[in-house]
Amino acid sequence: MRLGKKMFVLLGATALLAAISPAQVQVAAPPDRSLEKVKIDANGAPPPVPIAEIIRQFAAKESEFRIARGNYTYTQFVRVEEFDQNGDPGGQFQRTGEVIFTPEGKRFERITREPPTSLRMLTMSLEDFKDLENIQPFVLTTEDLPKYDLEYLGRQQIDEIGAYVFSVKPRKIEPNQRYFQGTVWVDDRDLQIVKSYGKAVPDLQKKGQENLFPMFETWRENIDGKYWFPTLTRADDVLHFPTGDVRIKMIVRYANYKQFKSTIRILSAEPVKPEAKKPPQQ
Repeated sequence: MRLGKKMFVLLGATALLAAISPAQVQVAAPPDRSLEKVKIDANGAPPPVPIAEIIRQFAAKESEFRIARGNYTYTQFVRVEEFDQNGDPGGQFQRTGEVIFTPEGKRFERITREPPTSLRMLTMSLEDFKDLENIQPFVLTTEDLPKYDLEYLGRQQIDEIGAYVFSVKPRKIEPNQRYFQGTVWVDDRDLQIVKSYGKAVPDLQKKGQENLFPMFETWRENIDGKYWFPTLTRADDVLHFPTGDVRIKMIVRYANYKQFKSTIRILSAEPVKPEAKKPPQQ
């Protein structure tokens, strides 16, 4: 199960439900956050620049952001909860970690708190942990653009932020690779993703070892006045296993962003204008 990801995302899960019949596991549906209920102004004024140029520019900004975020330390808290057929809480998984640097500048996550898991119906899979790192805080860079098809859906106001809205789906599923499929909201001024809603794909449907992944929502905030960092991912979904349904909730909080002193230079995506040639002096 997975949850990831102000902005939100969930995790994938392998169910241990062989002894439970489908009739025993009928859980209440989570809140409906389908895109049909999102009021997107598809018929509004067209963007001031071509859609292809918006995509090019925001992907370049996302490339900058990925490098910049790699020079920040932060704290990450994860909680995944499962619920039984009556809607009562079952077990949960919790982990708190700090993404920090060694004196040599190597970045790693130090786990500061991880109580024994009490999950009974689900187990966290390797893909869940990979998605926590790469899919819930989804970044769509110039380098990753060839992997995805994007469709412009229109514009939407998110609080005080005007945003371009795009659907995103992988062009091709390569073996052992993880992808995002869903919708992203791109700030129409900073040209960075400020919200994402979707799921990690593909689900893994090996008989008896199904590994399913929930819908998640991730929000970002402007932390340093320049880049939008993920601060919250959450999910509330029902995973449909052959032996029955399991409802899960997940929350991921990213906090205490601090820039690590680095020699890496962040280059602007804007083209450098050539200097005007001066006429020769007489």
